[in-house]
Amino acid sequence: MGKIPPAMRSAPLPISLLKPRPSPPPRTPSSSSNLLEIPKPRVPLYKGPAKKKKTTKDLKRTVPGPSIPSPPQLFNSPDVSEAKAVVDAISSASSASVNPVALLQSFCNAGASPADSFSFLRHLSLRFPSFTPDRSAYHILLIHSCLQPTLGNISSINASLDLMSSSGFPPDSSSADLAVRALCSASREDDATELLLRNLSVRPDPFTYNFLVRRLAKTRSLSTVYAFVDELRSVANIQPDRITYTILIDSVCNSRNLREATRLLGILKHSGIKPDCYLYNNIMKAYCMLDQCGEVMEVYNKMKDEGIEPDLVTYNTLIFGLSKTGLVDQAKKFLNIMTNTGYFPDIATYTSLISGMCRKGDTLGAQKLLGEMEQRGCSPNECTYNALLMGLCKAGSLDKGMELYRLMINGGMKLENPAYATFLRHLCRANKIAEAYEVFDYARESKSLTDDVAYSALENSLKAVKKLRL
Repeated sequence: MGKIPPAMRSAPLPISLLKPRPSPPPRTPSSSSNLLEIPKPRVPLYKGPAKKKKTTKDLKRTVPGPSIPSPPQLFNSPDVSEAKAVVDAISSASSASVNPVALLQSFCNAGASPADSFSFLRHLSLRFPSFTPDRSAYHILLIHSCLQPTLGNISSINASLDLMSSSGFPPDSSSADLAVRALCSASREDDATELLLRNLSVRPDPFTYNFLVRRLAKTRSLSTVYAFVDELRSVANIQPDRITYTILIDSVCNSRNLREATRLLGILKHSGIKPDCYLYNNIMKAYCMLDQCGEVMEVYNKMKDEGIEPDLVTYNTLIFGLSKTGLVDQAKKFLNIMTNTGYFPDIATYTSLISGMCRKGDTLGAQKLLGEMEQRGCSPNECTYNALLMGLCKAGSLDKGMELYRLMINGGMKLENPAYATFLRHLCRANKIAEAYEVFDYARESKSLTDDVAYSALENSLKAVKKLRL
């Protein structure tokens, strides 16, 4: 039970990833314009390996405007001359209505170059006089240009944007969103930052901006993310908001850099942005991973002092951290506090307490708490049973452990590695070799562990018993 249960993880960041939003009014520059700068030299953007080329159909669901039905792949070659000949034949022979935008999309999907795609669109306009390209048509060209495997070269993207402007459809927030997401989809995060920093016609809204910050936080160094945030603030007066700081703090917490998380929290407050519960929960979870529960309590107290009400995740994190370090009595106090506040204990709450009680050798109390958990309609899961199984074995209650193991088999539950190894060790010490092999077989059949891990634990247990008998 060394990891935080899934139920204690905070909800996803409230960032729209599916569709663009209208741009907000410009914000006034902050007095702390360079607070994100760090005293290290700027690190060049990392050039990741190019992934398999994608096509415009991969992002067609993000194209604004009327829905375009997916046409059959009419063009199987990127040869523009052949494609124009096909269009000529269609326009001359077909009396049925033709969707030129669908033809454009099909040609782009065939692997045409951006320049040939531009030429093909002009040919469509000539052959179908009633067809006037709209924003959706230009967005297809824009996405196609972004999906090209030309790392470090955004000339075709700029050409697409210039064509939009000259045709009466200047790029808007939707265009910026499509371009950024397409570039990130093609592993061209560096080109996405270059586009926003160098092309002043492309202005992202907060959702697109934070989407890119989150991608950079996952794929680039922290200094690179800070440099982008500061430069975009300087060039376009786009200010980081609470979501931006939450992404950054979440990133440094995942890397266990809590000193930097505290610094960012101070910058956020200095910028006039009030932290929320989600942000504090992430910091608390990071302290739990480092077994620094004293700091967890300090974060909790700071939340209360600032008038931020804890939620279920906050209480579960506290109970987990306190139980993990043996402060079970204090964890039980928070169990009462959360209940009085209106938050009812869930699987994560009970599992943390049961695990902590087993660590202290209080298996009777853990079994009693398990019964209370079930009476309240909260069904235990694999984590709960594994924690109790390991506790019963360490306390010498091997018979109770076998009973619990049978329940786990009936429920189709998997064995976690620590519980499995502990169970095998105590079975072998009790000379229950046949039962140990039975557990080994179940671990393999249920795919609880890999064969190598299962074999290794059994071998170590048998060797340890053999040494004791010598």
